[in-house]
Amino acid sequence: NIALATLGTFVLWFGWFGFNPGSTMAADFSAIGRIAVTTNTAAAGGAVAASIMAWIFLKKPDLTMILNGSLAGLVAITAPCAFVSVPSSLVIGLAAGILVVLSVLFFDRVKVDDPVGAISVHLVCGVFGTLALGLFAQDQFMPGTTGNGLLFGGGLKLFLAQLAGVVSVGIFVVVSSLIFWSIIKATIGLRVPPEEEMEGLDI
Repeated sequence: NIALATLGTFVLWFGWFGFNPGSTMAADFSAIGRIAVTTNTAAAGGAVAASIMAWIFLKKPDLTMILNGSLAGLVAITAPCAFVSVPSSLVIGLAAGILVVLSVLFFDRVKVDDPVGAISVHLVCGVFGTLALGLFAQDQFMPGTTGNGLLFGGGLKLFLAQLAGVVSVGIFVVVSSLIFWSIIKATIGLRVPPEEEMEGLDI
């Protein structure tokens, strides 16, 4: 239901203002205001970029891609939201909007079952956003925390730290998931019978 999907996206977009600015752990109003703006700017950039990319690749604007583009921008800005400028947040959002469309088309082509594009939005753009901190961070916004990113004269130190975090979390999630899925598969099973799958899981 496209109308409900759109409403759900706007609910998430609105909720992100509690999530990102609300994660400052202190009532620093200047930081909260700037984080709200970087969050919103990235979401808008993601929606615009996804719309353009959909037009290029699908020959028409696609609302589901635009919705995922806004979510991709929100996901991508979550890690760096407090540490980047508003122009940098726009670049991050635009890049996420491009990435999410390319990723959705790629996973469709290799026949990965992801009907709402969750892997593209949360995995691909989450990894990108985590690495974007290492690229776009500026020490002036949160002095004494991250330092400057690679694109602002900080060298590779922060980017490599972010990359190490991505790789270590990825290893942990893959290994632990395989263990628990194997246990579930060996006991109660991972899939429903084929006839129930054809009839429809909602039924």
